[in-house]
Amino acid sequence: MKISLMMLLGLLMLAHLHAQTLRTPPLKPEVVFVKGGTFKMGTTEENKVEMPVHAVTVSDFSIGKYEVTVSQYRAFCKETGRKMPSKPDWEWVDNYPMVKVSYYDALAYCKWLGEKFGGTWRLPTEAEWEYAARGGSKRRGYTFAGGDDVFQVCWFYENSKFQANPVGLKTPNELGIYDMCGNAGEWCEDWFYEEYYSSSPKINPKGPTEGTERVMRGGNWYLVYWWITSTRRSFSTPDEISSYNGFRVVLSN
Repeated sequence: MKISLMMLLGLLMLAHLHAQTLRTPPLKPEVVFVKGGTFKMGTTEENKVEMPVHAVTVSDFSIGKYEVTVSQYRAFCKETGRKMPSKPDWEWVDNYPMVKVSYYDALAYCKWLGEKFGGTWRLPTEAEWEYAARGGSKRRGYTFAGGDDVFQVCWFYENSKFQANPVGLKTPNELGIYDMCGNAGEWCEDWFYEEYYSSSPKINPKGPTEGTERVMRGGNWYLVYWWITSTRRSFSTPDEISSYNGFRVVLSN
């Protein structure tokens, strides 16, 4: 009897987890309000593109609680007559982060959100992204968004099973934002320049005025832990389409 009861409880737990995994996110991305403030951007670690540490002030904004999901992007494609990209090595699943989108695709999605729901939707600036990932005014100095235990807060090389994973299953950061480190890499608005931190504006920096690559943040499901910290900078050409790259949106306040 005890064994049967334990088996029943186990099946119920699995069913609950399965139901959570298959849940369909709302069409309109949920956003988290981020109170503006001043923070130390960058790191003292030996990676020159993240140096020097410098004070940056950002204004209030709201950012996606989750990365944009497959179901949300599919709705955009359906309403605008676009084709979904070819699927990655795994299936398109509603609550997985949308990947295989270029920077331009992400911009088009943001434009569609504004037309459908009102407001100014866009990609985060690099400074906004790092401020939100660190926890904004509630930050506690963690290495990764949400904590120092990479397995608890991130999907990455050692636990992802070499694919993206459902959004929102790991521990959120201090602001209640999920998956800012690991899972899908995230497009930012800025052009990338490796020495930008040496001369960037102190208030609401928006990156160089020109360039050849756009900033990517957060690492991704295929990278080792030191490549997915809150400060790690990366880049891709804006037309690149990859199973590693996705995005989250910002709603201007």
